[in-house]
Amino acid sequence: MRTRTLALSAAFGAALLTTAALPATARDGHVTAPPARADEGPVRAAQLLAKVTSCSQVSRGRFRARPGAPATVPVCGLNGAVFWKADLDIDCDGQITAACNRKTDPWFQPDTRFHQSNDKPLDAEKVPYVVVPGAGPLWDHDSAGITGGSVVAVVYDDKVEYAVVGDTGPSATIGEASYAAAKALGMNPDPRTGGAESGVTYILFQHSRATPIESHGAAATLGQTLAQEFLADN
Repeated sequence: MRTRTLALSAAFGAALLTTAALPATARDGHVTAPPARADEGPVRAAQLLAKVTSCSQVSRGRFRARPGAPATVPVCGLNGAVFWKADLDIDCDGQITAACNRKTDPWFQPDTRFHQSNDKPLDAEKVPYVVVPGAGPLWDHDSAGITGGSVVAVVYDDKVEYAVVGDTGPSATIGEASYAAAKALGMNPDPRTGGAESGVTYILFQHSRATPIESHGAAATLGQTLAQEFLADN
């Protein structure tokens, strides 16, 4: 399937979707827009949650929220997306910043699986990103059309935060997002004590990509369009 991409242009102030066959969609589209807050847009949290009340499991098994916990979380499939419902652990990995470093996070790693456009690791303090399980016997994100820069709608407490896939984790655990994503959702972003124990829904739009990966505005603008398509298709 073709990849839906988004890029920002400083020359234009409004979003512009262009595609030969479907001008009103983001498929194979190129969007230009100024940075936008992810919670802006026409699609509300309740609308997204209404589409994920049941699960058609696409993973070969279930994931654990953390090592040693029961394996209770499946990856579920819908038209154009996969989703799961889990907790949210804080990922501070990537560039060393005031909030994310070895002193603030005992599990800190100075790298992310996917890099920004200048090949540096992502900045977890600034970039809302989601961690997906590494490829393993339960599920392979690449085979499902999910890769670095894929757009994710993270829903929590009546809020929607559009993020990107920015890192991978252990192949048997699920439910992790960056410091910036947690903060935007109103959570305590502290890597030691923050996050959420439950109640977080992750909707990953297949064959999508925000460009550049480090641009939250790109992810938010494309995410709002993909969310509308998701509602229409499911």
